[in-house]
Amino acid sequence: MLIATIVMWVVLLVFVVGGTALQIFLSRREKRWPGLLLPGVTFLYAAAMACNVGRVGETFPWGALLGAFGLGNIPTVILLAIYFSCREKRRKRSELDKMQIDDL
Repeated sequence: MLIATIVMWVVLLVFVVGGTALQIFLSRREKRWPGLLLPGVTFLYAAAMACNVGRVGETFPWGALLGAFGLGNIPTVILLAIYFSCREKRRKRSELDKMQIDDL
């Protein structure tokens, strides 16, 4: 049981680190669309999770629906923060390059 738990945590850690590295790589590309790929996938996954909330009895479970959608979008928010951070660095670097060209 202990070995299975350790293996599960190692696989999860590799998955998270690999996904973060992939997001950074895609966000640093010249075109901006590849960096929006992973946040789009995680948003669609959160929407699919929210669609799986079913009606129980006569009332609709709005709390469960909003909870599933909100918690499912945590990775989306993190990936978008990485994306905007990398794009801001790229924008500042391009402005510095333009200023250096103007100085010549």
